[in-house]
Amino acid sequence: MARTLKNRFESRFLIRFLESPNLFASCFTNSRSLQTLAYEEVRSSGDRKNESTALILHGLLGSGRNWRSFSRSLASSLSVSSASDWKMVLVDLRNHGRSAEVEGLNPPHSLVNSAKDLADLVKSSGWKWPDVVIGHSLGGKVALQFMESCARGDYGESASPPKQLWVLDSVPGEVKAEKSDGEVEKVLKTLQSLPSPIPSRKWLVDHMIEHGFTRSLSEWIGSNLKRSGDSETWAFNLDGAVQMFNSYRETSYWSLLENPPKETEISFVIAEKSDRWDQDTTQRLETIANQRQNVSEGKVATHLLRNSGHWVHTDNPKGLLEIMSSNFLSTHK
Repeated sequence: MARTLKNRFESRFLIRFLESPNLFASCFTNSRSLQTLAYEEVRSSGDRKNESTALILHGLLGSGRNWRSFSRSLASSLSVSSASDWKMVLVDLRNHGRSAEVEGLNPPHSLVNSAKDLADLVKSSGWKWPDVVIGHSLGGKVALQFMESCARGDYGESASPPKQLWVLDSVPGEVKAEKSDGEVEKVLKTLQSLPSPIPSRKWLVDHMIEHGFTRSLSEWIGSNLKRSGDSETWAFNLDGAVQMFNSYRETSYWSLLENPPKETEISFVIAEKSDRWDQDTTQRLETIANQRQNVSEGKVATHLLRNSGHWVHTDNPKGLLEIMSSNFLSTHK
């Protein structure tokens, strides 16, 4: 039986979800002050002395709320298998979700600055540096940049790289235009051509379908609208998101994978039916993973998610949960 408790203290909201008599996760939403990202928290329940932290990063045009359901399931699973309690921070990246309304997240809207936003959030909140970072698609490359910058000392001497990264269906290298089917580019171009404000969500979905997009994709795009008076506006900053996508395509992290920080693990989840991967990329990643199997020297691992396209947390959430929970940092403690 699920139970939701809501208490409002100024700009804070506390939501608790009771998923079963023995397992529950709590979600804590906090509207951040200027120049820090918006986020929510999901916690595993327990009375362990230690608490570990994981940052969860969504993909292009998404938000942290896209990962609420999966994060609760993962937190509940870890409450059984983990040696510590877990706090999972569902972040809205710059130009996305509630962070699109935050002042001070200035351009350039690059992966470097997107990762620095995470460091600024950690510092301003007084948290310890995250043990794990989980990133899907665009968020996967932000996670890679965060690890690289931590290891390089960009965030100061106190910063330490995450012990584990989960990169969910995100290619580590540059994305050449000739190796892309152009769907993302077509979506962005179509959105840029739309009137502002949008007449209605139904109008948007019908318009996207007329331009050749699937209903499921069109409805997901429509879920990113928010009500403004008698019309609809985007819950993201479209121009900023386009700049982030361009940075995603142009940036490569092969060198990081070839020389990962010691005592870290970078785990890639490749969706079986995803259109993001080509044979050369997959083979190169597998070669590195075969060479990097020791955590003490920096490990790279790959996991194949069956029966899933790019949207791993909705296409096969049970399969993704099984892969992650059985290979999560907590299982090695």
